[in-house]
Amino acid sequence: MRILLVGAGGVGSAVVPIAARRKFFEHIVVADYDRSRAEAVVSKQVLSGPAPGRDALRFSAIGLDASDQDAVEAALREHACDVLFNAVDPRFDMPLFRAALNAGAHYLDMAMSLSRPHPSRPYELPGVKLGDEQFALSAAWEDKGLLALVGMGVEPGLADVFARYAADHLFESIDEIGIRDGANLVVEGPDGEEAFAPTFSIWTTIEECLNPPVVWEDGGWHTTEPFSEPEVFDFPEGIGPVECVNVEHEEVLLVPRWVKVRKVTFKYGLGAEFIDVLRTLHKLGLDSTEPVRVRGISVSPRDVVAASLPDPATLGERMRGKTCAGTWIKGVGKDGEPREVYLYHVVDNEWSMREYGAQAVVWQTAVHPVVALELLARGEWKGAGVLGPEAFEPEPFLALLNEYGSPWGMREGSPGVAGG
Repeated sequence: MRILLVGAGGVGSAVVPIAARRKFFEHIVVADYDRSRAEAVVSKQVLSGPAPGRDALRFSAIGLDASDQDAVEAALREHACDVLFNAVDPRFDMPLFRAALNAGAHYLDMAMSLSRPHPSRPYELPGVKLGDEQFALSAAWEDKGLLALVGMGVEPGLADVFARYAADHLFESIDEIGIRDGANLVVEGPDGEEAFAPTFSIWTTIEECLNPPVVWEDGGWHTTEPFSEPEVFDFPEGIGPVECVNVEHEEVLLVPRWVKVRKVTFKYGLGAEFIDVLRTLHKLGLDSTEPVRVRGISVSPRDVVAASLPDPATLGERMRGKTCAGTWIKGVGKDGEPREVYLYHVVDNEWSMREYGAQAVVWQTAVHPVVALELLARGEWKGAGVLGPEAFEPEPFLALLNEYGSPWGMREGSPGVAGG
């Protein structure tokens, strides 16, 4: 397997040391708009990785504009890559997606094509949903015998694998699936005090948090207002109770395509300060992606916000705490009795920094697509068309995740959910 990894930011830089410990691929070309950033990721692995001589042959770096479909197609062909791994913001999904299709390469991303709110009833009805543009091209991928594995990060990704596993092995029928994400991570500022510094791409966070959240219920999708329906969810392994709110996310669009369930939601533990910041950005128009002219220069307000905040990949040394991603399922168990479980994956920042030099949030996002690529390389996962993680057998994935040294867990019973 030869992989074109597009994006050398937080997640892309974490993919390299994770993949370097595995043997399933022949070569990874790390590509970034800023070639020096891609070169730095490769150089760090070659100079400080466990197998410098071998790694020098398995990784290379190039400059590449993810928005330039022709250039991406040319890079796939020039480097004979049979997989395009998309590790950039979802605004670049479609040029990368089409480039892979045209070049005859398989494709994997961690966030699907962007949504557009309903023009007149945004908080009732969905407009263009996450992934709609990609699923519309599924037949073209099938005709070429190619796979586009979409939403294969942690959330979406592992959370969807959990949903399929629960449906296959734990439940006779499912009433509700709720993806719940929470953490007790703290970022310290230069003065030692807690600082405001998002631990994941602020561009993507703004997109998913300020768009109308989507809910699947009784056979259809509807929308609600951002940050609606707060609840307190008790997260495992010492994280504890965190208030979570509705956020737009891919699992709600993916899970019902393959799992029979009455209701699907996604709720994120953002915290009051972060919600206030996001609301202020929206009020001031700083969440906009439409360029404005400033002293003769055209610039997107959201890009300015992203450029003004620290790169999440650089925060690891200043972070402490744990992050948890998981799937809560409620329904009737195989024994015919009511059952609730929470399947989860926790990463401690101290561990991920010590083992991989990557902060917990980006490492947790990066490990799952690497696991999926290894399963594809082995032939344990296979398919054609545009497919989500739910379309594949979950057991090989969960077993291999344990082999990677980051086990998942399951907690029985109610998660202590309460209205906020």
